[in-house]
Amino acid sequence: MRTDRNPQVPNGGRTGGRWKAAALACFAATAYTSAASADSCWTHNGSLMRLQAQGNQRWLSYETPRPQLQPAGVARGTLLFNGVKQGNWYRGTARVFSKFCPGTPLEYAVEGPVRQDQLQVTVRGTREIYNHCRPTGRYTTDTLVFTYSHQC
Repeated sequence: MRTDRNPQVPNGGRTGGRWKAAALACFAATAYTSAASADSCWTHNGSLMRLQAQGNQRWLSYETPRPQLQPAGVARGTLLFNGVKQGNWYRGTARVFSKFCPGTPLEYAVEGPVRQDQLQVTVRGTREIYNHCRPTGRYTTDTLVFTYSHQC
């Protein structure tokens, strides 16, 4: 017979098997849900992207870049977007890549909504147009659309 019960805790500090099983099930469900929502694949402009999330932080990187991006230095793991999700809104930094300046993407601010069904994110931002890695003084607005594909 055990004598190490705590008399100052109700029921002597004993916990029933059902409580432990429920806690374990809750923990497992939470861990699975967090992992699933934190690592998913999305399509963008002919490339497969990986969305990673930690809290409200978001990162979209290339999982399988379309072949035309290779001369610009884009490979698996290259970061395209980083930022935050606030409600149904993304805000952060996007990058544009050029074969004339591989390894030095142009960064610019973007923001935009998450579609109501949570399966598409559209962000927009204005950036300067560069010609052979030199600013031109002209600007354009880019729209980046990410559509959910599957769990990675």
